[in-house]
Amino acid sequence: MNRKVLIIDDDPRNIFALAATLKSKQFDCLSSASAAEGIALMRSDKAINVVLLDMMMPEMDGYEALALIRKDESLAGLTVVAVTAQAMLGDREKCLAAGADAYVSKPVDVDKLLEIIRPHLA
Repeated sequence: MNRKVLIIDDDPRNIFALAATLKSKQFDCLSSASAAEGIALMRSDKAINVVLLDMMMPEMDGYEALALIRKDESLAGLTVVAVTAQAMLGDREKCLAAGADAYVSKPVDVDKLLEIIRPHLA
């Protein structure tokens, strides 16, 4: 079973925490500190199953990245989970409307995250 997850987040502490947790559950993790770099990784590594995308990043935010991902035929089928500190009423709907397959708020509830991503693994 392929269990490769790409974590895109501009905060290295978030990447470290998510990667450590997922690796302990036998996931293979890649990471990127920017959306542009993350999209390049998605294009070059076809083994990626799930992308955990921080929605609030400088330069290109998660909403802009989602638009590019969904327009790219080679990436359109990827499962993208919006990960954000924004947990206000309507934020989940905004992320899903932008093209995310699922939404989790920070701090990430690992059990909830695993429940979301497991069905999307090959």
